[in-house]
Amino acid sequence: MKKYQVKNQAKARRRQRVRMKVSGTAERPRLSVYRSLEHVYAQLIDDASGKTLVSAKDSELKEKLKTKTDKALAVGKLIAEKALAKDIKEAVFDKGACKFHGRVKAVAEGAREKGLKI
Repeated sequence: MKKYQVKNQAKARRRQRVRMKVSGTAERPRLSVYRSLEHVYAQLIDDASGKTLVSAKDSELKEKLKTKTDKALAVGKLIAEKALAKDIKEAVFDKGACKFHGRVKAVAEGAREKGLKI
């Protein structure tokens, strides 16, 4: 098996392990974070109905930020503002296959700063 296939399978197993434990409801949706090499995306998902309630990405930001971590912090603040506008006050955090570290952690901190309880 090729090296990239092994890495992709390991990533899929980590994501599945997290998803077995974390599930979102309408009252407390799942805050799912995806980070690519350049961008950061966040969604609030109601798993009971299978719908995305709120989403945010770093390309929606008005200001230009220097570091990727600063962009992630701003995305967390943006999704929290959108969630509070839709009367969502709590969420469960889904880090996906990534470590709770760096940009993923910055999204959670930004959401907490704006008042979303995680």
